[in-house]
Amino acid sequence: MASRNAERREPVTRGTGNVFVDLAFPDAAERQAKLRLAYALNQVLEARKLSQAGAAKVLGVTQPKVSALRHYKLAGVSVERLMNLLTALDQDVEIVIRRKPRSRKAGRISVVAA
Repeated sequence: MASRNAERREPVTRGTGNVFVDLAFPDAAERQAKLRLAYALNQVLEARKLSQAGAAKVLGVTQPKVSALRHYKLAGVSVERLMNLLTALDQDVEIVIRRKPRSRKAGRISVVAA
């Protein structure tokens, strides 16, 4: 039986850490930011063991909107809206702006959840 490495025919390319960049989405930074914010939001909802109806009440949105967020359906949801939802859950959201390192060609947007 051949080993798994011997069966591999295509070269493996290491990802950038942002799947949206790897898939060549033009709005990759925004998509990544939204995903990370939605992940943080979902972590808080899970930790509080809130039902979708309960979360909707706390967040001031409809239950179907909570369902969409829980399933990471983020079309039509802005980064700002996700930040506001996190603050409604008593979470601090911090935006840090700093000069990019000279070694990097362009600036970037990143969201770090603690």
